[in-house]
Parts: sequence; C-alpha cells; structure tokens
Amino acid sequence: MSAASNTPRRTAGSQRALALIGTALFLAGCSAADRVANIGEQPALSAIEDPTTQPGYRPVSMPMPEPIVATYSPNSLWRSGARSFFNDQRAARVGDLLTVRVNITDSATIANQTDRSRSSTEELGGTGLIGTQLDSILPEGATPSVIADFGSDSTSGGSGSVNRSEQLTTTVAAVVTQILPNGNLVIEGRQEVRVNFEVRELIVAGVVRPADIDASNTVDSSKIAEARIAYGGRGQITDVQQPRYGQQLFDILMPF
Repeated sequence: MSAASNTPRRTAGSQRALALIGTALFLAGCSAADRVANIGEQPALSAIEDPTTQPGYRPVSMPMPEPIVATYSPNSLWRSGARSFFNDQRAARVGDLLTVRVNITDSATIANQTDRSRSSTEELGGTGLIGTQLDSILPEGATPSVIADFGSDSTSGGSGSVNRSEQLTTTVAAVVTQILPNGNLVIEGRQEVRVNFEVRELIVAGVVRPADIDASNTVDSSKIAEARIAYGGRGQITDVQQPRYGQQLFDILMPF
C-alpha cells in the first residue's frame, strides 16, 4: 500500500480526534459556564419526581414461576394464597413506602509486583571473499567484518496495591414502583441532604420479597436482589476532589 493511500486514512483519523476534542471542550465549556453562573450559590436540590418517568428508568423483567389460579371456598375465613389472618401496614402496592436499612461493610487487600528485563546484541559483517567484495563498495573507514552492530537493553518494573475499606450505615425511605408477577416488589428510593455548599446523595433500588419486610415496614439492604446503591455528592468539596477537565481529557487521549 502506497503512502498516498495511507494519507486519507491518517487525515480521517486526525479529523475524528479533533472532533472528539472539540466536542469534549464544548461540553466542558457548557458545564463550566453553568458553574460560573452559580458561583456563591448553594447547590440546588433535585425536584421530587416519579421514578418511573426518569430517563434511565426501565421496568424490571425477571424469570417468573407458573401462575397459580386463585380459588375461593364458600363460608371460609381464609383466602387462597393469603399469608396472614389480619392485614398489616407493610408495603404491598405500587406507591407504598418502606424503609431500607443500608448496612455495607466491605474491605479488600490486593498486592501485585512485576519485574522484566531483556538485552540483545546483533552484529553483521563479512570476511573472506564476501569481505573483499564488501570492501570495494563500503565507504572509507568502514570495516567489512563489522558492517552493522546493534544492541538493545530494556527493563521494566511495576507494582500495585489496593487496600480498601468501606463502611456505610444509614436508612432511606423507598417507594414501590412495580409489582412483579410472583409478588416481589421493585423499589427505588432517593435521598438528598444539603449541608452548607455540599449535597450528599443516596440512591437505593432493587427487588425485595414481601416476606423480608419486617413488622416495622423495614427491609435490610442485604435482602435486596439486584441491589443498586449509590452514595456520593456534588458541591464545592466534590469539585476540589475531582481532576480538572483538561487533565481528564489528557488521560483519555494520551496512549502512554
């Protein structure tokens, strides 16, 4: 393939890279403009909204058992499939509230170390008849016995370690957004707390069994299937802890 045929590809690749950089700078500029406009203002709290109308919301679909046809017996105090004699106030319908007790204790320790080294030496030359012929064509000062001498040395070493310990204990109220065919409840809860110029967010979502909800209408986070728990924040402290836009872009684009 000729150099001329490679030129359009390199040009197209350069244009895509420039377009990517331009888009990133434009988005960063818009975000920066919003932050500049809000200098001196407290972070705004999100409006209370229906979780099912959020852009990222999707109904949950999971494997279900075979449906059981409900049967009723005349003059009977018991309903087929009933789990209790008296009704309780635990969450059971879409829109009901329940309390989620978040209790996460996680720790991990990982250590890795790698060392690698390599050296090589190559010589190219000729003697005898070949050397005589080479001597007639080599420039002045060159020796036919050593036409080329190559040598390389490379050494690399790397080490990494992870020592992580996380603990989160809190409670949050969640709303039932969906009831699956087998009776399990899909829940989602969001909590925002603003202290000075920092907003802390807690998001909990997942699937719970009605039997795991205790008498106080509370369920432990360890009993939530497909649990999605997020705890973070936004504000002045979070901004200081994040790398600048230019540094993040540099880290993404640089191959070394």
